[in-house]
Amino acid sequence: MALVLRRAAIFIMIIMVWALLAAAMAHAQPPHVQKADLVQEPQAPQAQPQTPPQSPAIVPFSGYRPGTIVVKTGDRRLYYVMKGDKALEFPVGVGKDGWRWFGRAAVEGKYIKPAWQAPPELHRGTYGAVIPGGAPNNPMGVAALTLRNGEYAIHGTNNPKSIGGFVSHGCIRMYNKDITRLYALVHVGTPVVVEK
Repeated sequence: MALVLRRAAIFIMIIMVWALLAAAMAHAQPPHVQKADLVQEPQAPQAQPQTPPQSPAIVPFSGYRPGTIVVKTGDRRLYYVMKGDKALEFPVGVGKDGWRWFGRAAVEGKYIKPAWQAPPELHRGTYGAVIPGGAPNNPMGVAALTLRNGEYAIHGTNNPKSIGGFVSHGCIRMYNKDITRLYALVHVGTPVVVEK
């Protein structure tokens, strides 16, 4: 009888060790990464959302008419020019090498939670799937101001860690709270100057 009890105890211990190993391996599986959004770099999961740094700041700024948006690409900053030689300064993400552009434009459209579709140059020669506005994987964020026949935009982001870097394919990325503020200040026709 003692032999039977010993064998039963060993069998139960083996089952328990196997179950613990299986649970540990299942927990260690990497999260599923979607291939639909080719523009974004993978993000590490976060326990709590990060609060972006305080912006905008009011800074001295001259040389442009009030109501003009000025992007200083090298500094990764966007300025909304105000009266009195001042501007609201916002941190932004700008174009990667080979994707930056410079010059003058104007706000041509204003959109809240815009849908997004990868253009052919980002999606193997064909348009990517349409990502609905407001979807977590939509890189446009909460709002967008379109420029140059919709080729570029000043927009929010679903990747706040990208702000401050050379990260986009020509668009200007802002924290969602910042694009919301800028969106309220500008109108269709607002001049935009993008500098090196």
